[in-house]
Amino acid sequence: MTKKETLPPEKDQTLSETETPSSEEASSEVTREEELAAEVDKLKDQLLRTMAELDNYRKRAEREREEMSKFAITGFARELLTVADNLRRALESVPEDHEHPEKILKSLLEGVEITEKELLFAFKKHGIEKIEPLGKPFDHHLHQAMFEVEDADKPAGTVVHVLQPGYQLSGRLLRPALVGVVKGKNSEAPLQPSDAPPK
Repeated sequence: MTKKETLPPEKDQTLSETETPSSEEASSEVTREEELAAEVDKLKDQLLRTMAELDNYRKRAEREREEMSKFAITGFARELLTVADNLRRALESVPEDHEHPEKILKSLLEGVEITEKELLFAFKKHGIEKIEPLGKPFDHHLHQAMFEVEDADKPAGTVVHVLQPGYQLSGRLLRPALVGVVKGKNSEAPLQPSDAPPK
């Protein structure tokens, strides 16, 4: 019968200390894990913010590109307005009673009318819309008052005369309509027509 070998107390205690981690080491490992988890959460938050900023930048760049494309012809459109004005003046210069005009005058009238229709169609195709203010309340965003008139039958501020039509390009004002409006009871002296229309 063999005797059971036993370790001396000192060696047994040393082995126990090496096999079992101390409470300080365990606490240190937990703290390190918490730090790593916090760092991961921080990086995730930074990533989400960066992705959101990139998405906002993409949307803003796309919106600016669309606006540049939409309003690139603004200068061209303004110059075409003069053509439209001249065509309308030519039409208005023909007497109202033109049921039996001379042949040349009739041909001229028909040609100008066709040209104006084609021009207005081109305007509409490119988003240029005519402002029709007659009979509507004065709107300083769309109209420019050139003078005031007294009219007891209409409310103050109503547009009763159009000197020059206004136009919009895709909802943005190209040129305000030059109008005459009904004078209010408390208005000062009537406005006088300006020498030059706004550009």
